[in-house]
Formats: sequence, C-alpha cells, structure tokens
Amino acid sequence: MTQKLPEWCEAEDWCPVTITAELLGRKWHPVIIHRLMQKEMGFNELQRQVHSISDKVLSESLDDLQERKIVQKEVINKKPKEVKYSLTQKGESLEAVITEMKNWGGRQAE
Repeated sequence: MTQKLPEWCEAEDWCPVTITAELLGRKWHPVIIHRLMQKEMGFNELQRQVHSISDKVLSESLDDLQERKIVQKEVINKKPKEVKYSLTQKGESLEAVITEMKNWGGRQAE
C-alpha cells in the first residue's frame, strides 16, 4: 500500500516547511548562521564577515536568532563591552541545510 503525502501546510505554524522557510527566508539569517558555523565572533567581526549589513539590521537579526535559540550571546567583558556570538546546539543542527543551500546556489551560478 502506498503512503499518501500530507497536504501542503502553507502558512500553518506547525508546518515544518513553513517553519524552516520563515527562519531561513529572512535575508541575513542564513548568512549569519553560515559565518557562525565557522567560529564564534564578536559583533564587529561578524559585521565585517557579513558584508553590507548595517549595525541595526545585524543587531535585530541577532536578537531574532537568539529568541529562536539558534544563536547565543556570551558577555566577555562589561567594560569595555565585549560579547561573542555562537551557534546553539539547535543552530548547529542547521549546518546540513545551510551547506546544501550554499552548494545548490553554487551550482545555479555555473
């Protein structure tokens, strides 16, 4: 007996495809996650690595990724303020998805 695929669940909060697309469909989220896959970074270094992103947009994106428990922020020093951002275990679980996005995009550019 063949198994039926579930109907498309567009715009449903519980839909796995919608959840993933909503997270990775934000312009800078995949790039930030990709950079943090390489190593933990401070805000300024991350901004240099994510070319053309403003302070405000990077800050908002990091806040959103922290709320979603994809990125964690560690305060190193209070004065002068120094923080490091890294991926959480949940964020690290996106590595295969981000890598495949990079590979697929590279093949399309050929």
